[in-house]
Amino acid sequence: MENQLAKSSEERTFQYQDSLPSLPVPSLEESLKKYLESVKPFANEEEYKKTEAIVQKFQNGIGEKLQQKLLERAKEKRNWLEDWWLNVAYLDVRIPSQLHVNFGGPASHIEHYWPPKEGTQLERGSISLWHILNYWQLLRKEKLPVHKVGNTPLDMNQFRMLFSTCKVPGMTRDSVINYFRTESEGHCPNHIAVMCRGRVFVFDVMHEGCLMTPPEILRQLTYIQKKCHSEPDGPGVAALTSEERTRWAKAREYLISLNPENLTMLEKIQSSLLVFCLDDGSPHVTPEDYSQVATKVLAGDPTVRWGDKSYNLISFSNGVFGCNCDHAPYDAMVIVSISYYVDQKIFESEGRWTGSDKVRDIPLPEELVFTVDEKVLNDINQAKAQYFKQASDLQLLVYAFTSFGKKLTKKKKLHPDTFVQLALQLAYYRLHGRPGCCYETAMTRYFYHGRTETVRSCTVEAVRWCQSMQDPSTSLFEQQHKMLEAFAKHNKMMKDCSTGKGFDRHLLGLSLIAKEECLPVPELFTDPLFSRSGGGGNFVLSTSLIGYLRVQGVVVPMVHNGYGFFYHIRDDRLHLPNVSNKSYFICEQPDGIKVYCGLYSLEIMSRD
Repeated sequence: MENQLAKSSEERTFQYQDSLPSLPVPSLEESLKKYLESVKPFANEEEYKKTEAIVQKFQNGIGEKLQQKLLERAKEKRNWLEDWWLNVAYLDVRIPSQLHVNFGGPASHIEHYWPPKEGTQLERGSISLWHILNYWQLLRKEKLPVHKVGNTPLDMNQFRMLFSTCKVPGMTRDSVINYFRTESEGHCPNHIAVMCRGRVFVFDVMHEGCLMTPPEILRQLTYIQKKCHSEPDGPGVAALTSEERTRWAKAREYLISLNPENLTMLEKIQSSLLVFCLDDGSPHVTPEDYSQVATKVLAGDPTVRWGDKSYNLISFSNGVFGCNCDHAPYDAMVIVSISYYVDQKIFESEGRWTGSDKVRDIPLPEELVFTVDEKVLNDINQAKAQYFKQASDLQLLVYAFTSFGKKLTKKKKLHPDTFVQLALQLAYYRLHGRPGCCYETAMTRYFYHGRTETVRSCTVEAVRWCQSMQDPSTSLFEQQHKMLEAFAKHNKMMKDCSTGKGFDRHLLGLSLIAKEECLPVPELFTDPLFSRSGGGGNFVLSTSLIGYLRVQGVVVPMVHNGYGFFYHIRDDRLHLPNVSNKSYFICEQPDGIKVYCGLYSLEIMSRD
């Protein structure tokens, strides 16, 4: 990504979209073979034989019919999975999405020119916003370079969803509304929303055809903050977005019924480029410990976040920043890209604005004052109560592991990501005494509108290595041999999954075909080993590498008894944010320490 920072280019951002290959449908036989291999760590001999028979019956029976239906669907759609995945993974989910689906992360500006400092919130916020708006303009002009692997272009469609995008709640299924347009496509909204102390404001970022400068943005933010700090707090309508989805849909309908202007104001928030959140918090943060700020970013004040927005930029009173984003419209690499861009620009300018301080005569921000009644206020209070109850159960440990990083693992000719994945497996095995079914994200952006596939990191080879590490009688040579076998298996799986040869999304497609055809749920999906091995979103380790850059990320676990790891790997350190539920894990020492033990063990194993 360092080589793909936004620069002027002859290539247009979205020019390869029409020429990308369609998402392939994998071979049924191969997918079922890989699935059987993936359940082995979680079954005894009898259970495995039973599952093997179920899989064979599926392959020779209903599975073949479902495969043919899926192939027919793939002939009609360039991405047979796209709509299904959006609905099943995100829009049909009824649990509160702000805590359970959204992802985010603290900004790393504190590691260079913007250490925590009271009194800098607005000035820094105006500079940060200006860089973000420049990125927005690059997208509108299609001057953001196409992401590539070698010379192969990747799908860029998700970047359309970064700005002016919002999820809207529905009674049984939500929807995503996207207002973004490139310059060649026509008009695009150019206002941002600002939330402060339960109130909402909007203002245009373009004036007389030109982007506002940081001093002009600062003037708007100062006006909003002074107004909010000298007057009573607002009702905090934004907290409704943190509610269970159907309850939020009902509350939204009622809010609109009170006054048609409420709908107009909701649409102004939905269509805004992003939401800028003025948070009164002053979280502690150091380059080695992001725990407190990460907690505030992921589970902070719901009255100053619009949980359904694709981009909430959070500005704390001590000049520390973060973001909170709805996961439905895009995956983490989009926010990683813009976060890295902004961080680099702040670093290059030493965190200062060196342009003109002149402020043009610009209209003041408009406040969106919702019509509310006692019922709406009760809905808001109920939403806040359930949100804070669930947020209080989250435990975030975000420490830097500084003993080594990518440089050492590469020197040992070991893939850094696989290195971390095996460390997580060993840490889980040592902590719980059993294998941990693990989801790792693989990107499928080689294909049209490709998003992700599941890499099941808990392999037979990984478990054999973990067992050898727990056995004092196993020689170092044998441990190293088993470790290298585990590395090779994981590396092959990642390659397969990225090139359309994974099996989890394939199995999902087959199950959804059965559902659409009103067929009984195939036994394959009701077999206990299906969920025990992670199927159906039951992975106890939910993990994703967000890159090799100075960009942080956090995500909650998939299941209550699980862990969430959005980690990044740098030359000299690793950041492994560990999110878990306090009510399930009551440990004498932080689980992050166990992960570090796994890292040390791997380092010892890889010594010459």
